[in-house]
Amino acid sequence: MKQMNERYVMNLAAYEELWRWSIDSPGEFWDGLWDFCQVKGAKGDPILEGGGGMLDATWFPGAKLNYAQNLLRRCDESDAIVFRGEDLTQRRMSHRELWSEVARFAAALRARGVKKGDVVAAYMPNMPETVVVMLAATSLGALFTSASPDFGPAGIVDRFGQVEPKVLIAADCYFYNRKRIDQLPKLTEIVPRLPSLQLVVMASYENDRAVFNDSPLMVGWNDFVAPYHSMKEIEFEQLPFDHPLFIMYSSGTTGVPKCIIHSAGGTLLQHLKEHRLHGDVKPDDRLFFFTTCGWMMWNWLVSGLASQATLLLYDGSPLLNDGAVLFDYAEEETITHFGTSAKFIDAIAKHGLKPRETHDLPKLNVIFSTGSPLSPDSFEYVYREIKEDLQLSSISGGTDILSCFVLGSPLLPVWPGEIPCRGLGMAVDVYDERGNPVRGAKGELVCTRPFPSMPIGFWNDPDDHRYQESYFSRFPDVWCQGDFCEVTKHNGLIIHGRSDATLNPGGVRIGTAEIYRQVEKLPEVTESLVIGQHWQGDVRVVLFVKLKPGIQFDEALIARIRGMIRANTTPRHVPARILPVADIPRTKSGKIVELAVRNVVHGEPVINIEALDNPEALEHFKNRPELES
Repeated sequence: MKQMNERYVMNLAAYEELWRWSIDSPGEFWDGLWDFCQVKGAKGDPILEGGGGMLDATWFPGAKLNYAQNLLRRCDESDAIVFRGEDLTQRRMSHRELWSEVARFAAALRARGVKKGDVVAAYMPNMPETVVVMLAATSLGALFTSASPDFGPAGIVDRFGQVEPKVLIAADCYFYNRKRIDQLPKLTEIVPRLPSLQLVVMASYENDRAVFNDSPLMVGWNDFVAPYHSMKEIEFEQLPFDHPLFIMYSSGTTGVPKCIIHSAGGTLLQHLKEHRLHGDVKPDDRLFFFTTCGWMMWNWLVSGLASQATLLLYDGSPLLNDGAVLFDYAEEETITHFGTSAKFIDAIAKHGLKPRETHDLPKLNVIFSTGSPLSPDSFEYVYREIKEDLQLSSISGGTDILSCFVLGSPLLPVWPGEIPCRGLGMAVDVYDERGNPVRGAKGELVCTRPFPSMPIGFWNDPDDHRYQESYFSRFPDVWCQGDFCEVTKHNGLIIHGRSDATLNPGGVRIGTAEIYRQVEKLPEVTESLVIGQHWQGDVRVVLFVKLKPGIQFDEALIARIRGMIRANTTPRHVPARILPVADIPRTKSGKIVELAVRNVVHGEPVINIEALDNPEALEHFKNRPELES
């Protein structure tokens, strides 16, 4: 921030003062960020038009830029992408090779009539070709949307069917737990159900020749780009700041997924800010995040190219080699920034993994954690068993904004169980039920002023009714994220779970994460899920636990669980019922689904089962006689 300090002659003593300036002077902050990050494009003037309310703000109305051009900043022989498909496949791609692959694929798309405003969809593993497709499509001004290959046909049609892609890119297979999963049978079902498709390009996961059926729409990757083998130049369309870039999807566990449209300029500036200022990502750093192409963290990861970092891609199970496979990768490729989920950290801690003793990680500077709240025990595990001299950055935001509301900073200390700060330029607050700011008490996470990565809107929502209903119906002209949280005495934040999953026994609001933090301290418990069950005119807390193999569920264990919760929270938190289950249902991105389980317990339908990674787990919660008394 040195250049910004010099420009605005600020004398800031603490991060909180910098944050306050960034929200009180949004035009100056985002203008300075554009220059500090050397965004390629014409900035124009003014920086912010309107801005009196959340919904009437227009950012950089005169700007012209191209997202892909800002990611393809280099054309040299250093690593742009390193890829591992579990421990079976390894590849790397230099910046020069990435440029050439994008040039060829963009030329091939253009020749097939793909233009500004068209939709290109990827049904792909997290592999280099997916990055190439995204950059090629967005260089033309097309919208890019993606889903991971573990989605079934209905889940893909629920998503891509709404946005009517012109082109679909798919891989012939993928691997999980070293098992090859063939994609062609699913594609045979999917393609006829997407009538908008004019082309399907088949990429090969393992070799140079993908196998595909005799559909006239399908062509192999190599055949598709062959006529443009000598193409070296990329024609980057110069587009408005708010030109549509990505279509993202809500989890879809309560209905057909919402299709959320994000802008090129807003996405780029937010990710640059979060990587450069909050994550301290520098040129030639090596940035890894364990993600699939169906989670927003893939888009966040790939934007790391704009900071000239090397992308480390991994596809497959994160728990191979007794949970060590990702640390093997980190050691061998000298990863500097390692991103994962809170559930992964909890899982390897319970497994007894001690990377500090088994792996040499001298360059590892930052660990990012997201997906669910990171418990204080997990903070302590990271510093005790992984590495003590790094920044552990718990981050939280969402698909809704394709970025973070709250995250870490290299300027701040790390407190166990807390997210260190509110994001620069993000007027984040916590409101009580009447819309008043609160401190040291739980409430709703809100954002009270406009920010560049607010969505353009939802697909097929011309009057923005669904968009406004989703985020602005709770508090007028204030973004309500739907997270239950609190601001701490350190000006950090603690997320207590989703507001719609909040428990209300006796009218007292309890965040689900408050219970998970205690239950999952017990070595017998692998993971847990808690809901509120309607009971005798009130709500009672019901806890389900998945136990380690060989552990007996008995009254002694129930007593230990209740004792742990009571000792560290309040009597209100103690479950009325504790029941064992063989598995916990979760979304494709690994988030447990309290609402789906609550519906099952109450005999209500789970509307979009395709959103779940393991829908069969719901059977463990049906018709439990213990919940009828």
